[in-house]
Amino acid sequence: MNKTGKVNQSSRAPMKKGFGDRAIRFKCSMQNTILDVLRSRGWVEVKEDDTDFDLFWADRGWMREYFDQCFMEDHVRINHFRNHYELTRKNLMVKNLKRYKKNLDREVGKLEAAKCDFFPTTFELPSEYHMFVDEFKRNPGSVWIMKPVAKSQGKGIFLFRKLKDITEWKKSDIYRPREEKIDEKEPPETYIVSKYIERPYVIGGRKFDLRVYVLVTSYVPLKAWLYREGFARFSNTRFSLESIDDAYVHLTNVAVQKTAPDYDPDKGCKWSLQQVRQYLTAKHGLEPVEELIRQINAVFINSLLSVQKIMINDKHCFELYGYDILIDANLKPWLIEVNASPSLTASGPEDYTLKLGLLEDVLHIVDMENRLTGKEKRVGGFDLMWDDGPVFAEEGGLDCINPPSYSTNTFLGCHNDRKKQLRNLIKQLMAQKKTGS
Repeated sequence: MNKTGKVNQSSRAPMKKGFGDRAIRFKCSMQNTILDVLRSRGWVEVKEDDTDFDLFWADRGWMREYFDQCFMEDHVRINHFRNHYELTRKNLMVKNLKRYKKNLDREVGKLEAAKCDFFPTTFELPSEYHMFVDEFKRNPGSVWIMKPVAKSQGKGIFLFRKLKDITEWKKSDIYRPREEKIDEKEPPETYIVSKYIERPYVIGGRKFDLRVYVLVTSYVPLKAWLYREGFARFSNTRFSLESIDDAYVHLTNVAVQKTAPDYDPDKGCKWSLQQVRQYLTAKHGLEPVEELIRQINAVFINSLLSVQKIMINDKHCFELYGYDILIDANLKPWLIEVNASPSLTASGPEDYTLKLGLLEDVLHIVDMENRLTGKEKRVGGFDLMWDDGPVFAEEGGLDCINPPSYSTNTFLGCHNDRKKQLRNLIKQLMAQKKTGS
């Protein structure tokens, strides 16, 4: 590409399947695990200002500023969709889910629409402030949570029970509508306010949520992969509603918890999804946990379907989403948010191993080397969850410690023998290549 973002056709030889003898050229905006993975593949790393690349692990700022100005050859891949924020910006996610649920109710019926009851009652402020007040008055004594829509790592979040608790926020300059602001160029900061899940499931008295990884390689048709591994993030302090001002009780973000005075960096506040699944199965039995996993899978699919028609599909793009799921005391999952840039910085050796394998498998599926056939149902730790419709597991493919009785091709929290699977997959692909099948 030249300085305007366009590909410089004279800078290299024409593309060949598998890139011929030329090494794949990559560019990366991050200084964490993804950079380690990219460097380990034997590809060529280009400089930050170099515009000639085959794969770019970009930040969202680059997408916003440069993507629409670029002409890219067919093989080039970028790690975000152009308007990814339709799912990952908190207020837009809720807006799209509400619309999708309403359409299901109208076109299919209330029973199908009820499957989308996985996000809390939520309003956007300041635009829906009066609607929020009406709902607030219908639920006296409830706890609500405020979140700025464009911030992460727990910044700007607070809980409240009384309207007067947000009086100072409402009076502040960030809330005031544009016509009341001195500087008309600066719009008010947008928040969402949601009904707080007051009875979360707790382990050892501590609240937690799940970080789960979903990879989307296409929206038209929708093609989504679910990673088997992930982790639970625990609060550092026992859960209680007596103190709603204590972030260490209510926010599970690692960025928040690691600042707690008694935080142990060696122990951390994480469990693997496999540990969580085993714990829940031991305590509640197999069938309730299977139903929980089914509902979690439905969260992924319905949330993606809610933005499918408005997402700008582009053959150059893929997206690794980090879903945050909260489980309540009734074993019901709730979607808290979806992250377009889930943290790839490891908090410890186990976290590094997880993210290393995750990112290696993302690149296997993106398949810059053109090795895959496109018919694979599993690649490493990823299982194909949706391919223009639900994907069903092959017989004998159930390799959980407690294998599910249903047949969808998802194995969240199951055994992840990704290295063995990749070796077998490569052997299979090489055999097919030799026989020409």
